[in-house]
Amino acid sequence: MGLTRLHDGALRWRGRDLRAVATFQRAHAGIGWVPQERLVFRSLTVHEHLTAVARPGRWTADRIYQLFPSLDRRRGNLGDQLSGGEQQMLAIARALMTNPQLLLLDEPLEGLAPIIAQELASVIRTLRADAGMAIIVVEQHARIALSLTEHAIVLDRGKIVHRGDSRELLDQPDLLHRLMIGESRPAPG
Repeated sequence: MGLTRLHDGALRWRGRDLRAVATFQRAHAGIGWVPQERLVFRSLTVHEHLTAVARPGRWTADRIYQLFPSLDRRRGNLGDQLSGGEQQMLAIARALMTNPQLLLLDEPLEGLAPIIAQELASVIRTLRADAGMAIIVVEQHARIALSLTEHAIVLDRGKIVHRGDSRELLDQPDLLHRLMIGESRPAPG
């Protein structure tokens, strides 16, 4: 989203070089971002979070409240009055309200109670099946991430060490284990 410096390589979206494109312009280009830190505004209500960023498209506040009934019940609550799970739901909802064509989810399940993580994983699966947008999930929990995605890319220090079908990688526990502990890394020196 342009909040960190690109050290090498290229960054393109729909053929456009994004290296010099401002964050707000990336959002206008159809990229939605759910940051790892959630970045919920303490002084805005749930509903204000949604309407402040709303862009025309399929995602409306009513549709968000159908997807996240707990946000519907808390629509008048301020951001700092929500649980961590509700804040994560709100961060996803806020990104959806921009009606993105690409949704970036950075560690969407981090620090959540298992029941909330399962609920959000279910929402991500629903989005993948229904939303008509591309979704990139960055997640430390490999098995969960693979269950949410069609394609997997495993990075090690910015380099791709594996690329393939998520289901196939999930069905190869030995390979998955080697990738997760870094056995595929070339020897230093």
